[in-house]
Amino acid sequence: MALSLKLHRLLTSFELMRRALLLCGWFLLPMVVMGQPTLSSSNKKAIALYAEADNYRVRGQFKQAVELLNQALGKDKKFVEAWYRRGMVYKDQREFARATQDFLEGLKLTADVKKQKVFWFELGENYLLEGNYNQSLEYLNLYLKAEVMSRGRIEQAVMWRSNCEFALRNQRSLSDFRPRMLSDTVNAFAMQYFPVLTADEQELIFTRRKGAGNEDDEDLVISRKNASGQWTAPQSISPQINSENNEGTCTVSADGRQIIFTSCRGRSGYGSCDLFLSEKKGDQWSVPVNMGPSINSAAWESQPSLSADGRELYFVSDRKGGLGGRDLYVSYQIDKGKWTKAENLGPVINTRYDEISPFIHVNGRTLFFASNGRPGFGGYDLYRSERDDGKWSVPENFGAPVNTYEDQFSLFITTDGRRGYYSHEKELNDNSGRIYEIGIPQELQIKYRSNYVKGMVRDKSDSQPLRARIELFDIRQNKLVSFVESDSVTGAYLMVLTQGAEYALYVSRPGYLFQNLYFNYVESEHLAPIVMDISLERAKEGAAVVLNNIFFDYNKFDLKEKSYSQLDEVVRFMQENPALRVEISGHTDNQGSADYNRQLSLKRAQAVASYLATKGVQPQRVLQKGYGADKPITDNDTEEGRQQNRRIEFRVLGK
Repeated sequence: MALSLKLHRLLTSFELMRRALLLCGWFLLPMVVMGQPTLSSSNKKAIALYAEADNYRVRGQFKQAVELLNQALGKDKKFVEAWYRRGMVYKDQREFARATQDFLEGLKLTADVKKQKVFWFELGENYLLEGNYNQSLEYLNLYLKAEVMSRGRIEQAVMWRSNCEFALRNQRSLSDFRPRMLSDTVNAFAMQYFPVLTADEQELIFTRRKGAGNEDDEDLVISRKNASGQWTAPQSISPQINSENNEGTCTVSADGRQIIFTSCRGRSGYGSCDLFLSEKKGDQWSVPVNMGPSINSAAWESQPSLSADGRELYFVSDRKGGLGGRDLYVSYQIDKGKWTKAENLGPVINTRYDEISPFIHVNGRTLFFASNGRPGFGGYDLYRSERDDGKWSVPENFGAPVNTYEDQFSLFITTDGRRGYYSHEKELNDNSGRIYEIGIPQELQIKYRSNYVKGMVRDKSDSQPLRARIELFDIRQNKLVSFVESDSVTGAYLMVLTQGAEYALYVSRPGYLFQNLYFNYVESEHLAPIVMDISLERAKEGAAVVLNNIFFDYNKFDLKEKSYSQLDEVVRFMQENPALRVEISGHTDNQGSADYNRQLSLKRAQAVASYLATKGVQPQRVLQKGYGADKPITDNDTEEGRQQNRRIEFRVLGK
């Protein structure tokens, strides 16, 4: 199946030229059947015009081709091949009604089954592209009944037939699907497409094209929300990133501080189009660097999608060794600037056709992508797959009303899963992509929605911004989920939290006492953004922190397994500061006798100290105390207050 013109318009200029060559080769295939020896016309002038038109058609000069074919048909109205060829030119321009009419006219003029098969094949696809599934089935069935030789075309027709059958089973009303085009403030250019957002939805980044021509300049621009929640006029994202050449599709980390984009010329690379990385410190983006041979190849790489923490990269490539024309690949960051060799996502995700436009949701578990190799509504549909225990599920069609008979290429889903952003052309032949926002129907929303916590990391004594390591653990599995660093200039950080787990968040920096937070998202249905500034205190005498992620059963002192990530954080601190002595103290509320509370709190402190000793921390460095209810940090009049008073505290005693 030829790539649609709409997809051509969304690719970079280099890709357009490359696909144009493939398109020419595809168009030549039917003419083996309808070649010169079997032409239905004997009018020499009509045949000459027909042949001349083909010279323009293969170069993509469709207007001239149509004019010549009009003249050919004027000389001979029964010229079957001219009807077919003009229909193909119209079809490539997505003028489906005209193409259908030409195919039907040509079909009426021939009783030759070899020629009829070609018309049946094209009408089958054409009606599918128009969403006329019953008519498509009629012609595809005629073709499949008659064709026995062309295995590739039979396979394609079977795929189209399965699309029709799928679509007829799964159609639904579009009444609850109301896309909203963003304002002219955002849609200010000849074309704009492939939108991405930061997790807090405060920044919108997309590719804009200055003109409607495929050779017009493409740059990355950014729009920010103002105080009233309106998108501001897009600005060039950075002179470090944009150049006189084209900057194409991009992806951004959840905190907006890493961007990966496509560049096809003007920068040193490995192939036709490569992926480049830039990082932001404060308000300044770094000079982009090629992501290297682990990711880029001598082939074509584009359409990147970065995980929330910037440590998983999904992208498209047509390199050798894939399963289809274009496949999805993934690479993992193992150290600063070091990525694993890109891996094909394999046959669960990729088909022998094309998979494009991956989007990994910030929950890290849901992968969206477009494919023309699976049952759908026609052309490219959007699919999603869920990751469980490191394995991707069999992709599911995202369904109507998001998917239609038209091509769907990309969709950005917001953190909470309730809205999406995408680009779409206003008219079939209007080279003017616009960015839209949609509400996702409830039944199509992602299973695991996400939230985020953001703020600033500062020095407790002087409020200066700090660069710190921020780690998120699933404490039930004692598994590191993600980690980021706060901005070295502003101290800003953002961490995504996803439903279905209990989380411990640890903030650390050499020379400082760590901080820790606890979030229970196991059954949380109502997610609201959290803004929380974090102060780090220097690791000196008197510095103290409550260990929020130490857990005991009621009236017991045995450590629960979900305490291990917190305990290991304490071990790491003790190893990084081998000269320090500390106090581990247990505290209770005022319920029960004072003696019992002191004994229980001491045993809990001793349990923590014992764990540290098993990890190599010398016992003489750890003083254990049980204060019972003697040192409350708030009143005990409410359950919330009593809960805060029940705690394990970690205090630096000195060297």
